[in-house]
Amino acid sequence: MKPFITASIVGLIAITSSFAAEVGKAAPVFTAKTAKGTQVSLADYKHKVVVLEWLNFECPFVKKHYSSKNMQTLQAAYTEKGVIWLTVNSAAEGKQAYLEASKLAEKATSEGSKATEILVDSDGKVGKAYDAKVTPHMMIIGKDGTLAYSGAIDSAPSTKAEDIAGADKLFANALDAVLAGKEVTNPSNKPYGCGVKY
Repeated sequence: MKPFITASIVGLIAITSSFAAEVGKAAPVFTAKTAKGTQVSLADYKHKVVVLEWLNFECPFVKKHYSSKNMQTLQAAYTEKGVIWLTVNSAAEGKQAYLEASKLAEKATSEGSKATEILVDSDGKVGKAYDAKVTPHMMIIGKDGTLAYSGAIDSAPSTKAEDIAGADKLFANALDAVLAGKEVTNPSNKPYGCGVKY
């Protein structure tokens, strides 16, 4: 019985992972509720550059980028250029980092978020489809619907805000390249942060 169960589990894992997003391939379509109570779909943003930012306001790595205003500055700068910025909270109800929609909206406002929308992904469907590992995990979807970047916000995997200035701006460089229609260098790299609380 054990070999059958093991084989079944391995098969399930293989099936699940085969649907996960891959850089250079079509980004998984999704529909999700926003913190405002509305519903959005990736299809709503056809022919737009879309950023996905995974969020946990309790994570010290996220706090690093929000307390320094680095994340809000990036959000404001790129949404002004027409980028759709979707911040995603994939924490499951009952887990650390989970916030019900109204509380998540309040927290995002108090933190000065400039994101286009804040998504409530408490069932983890969006996060798992994109294989989001940590907060912040940054992803970019090009105008053609292809996942163009998946990785870290920068090259300084610390919780210290003072390390931001000297870091290689991996995400911003990738987003600039996508907007300019150029090839992204280092499009897939290991993100740093707190594990997503599925």
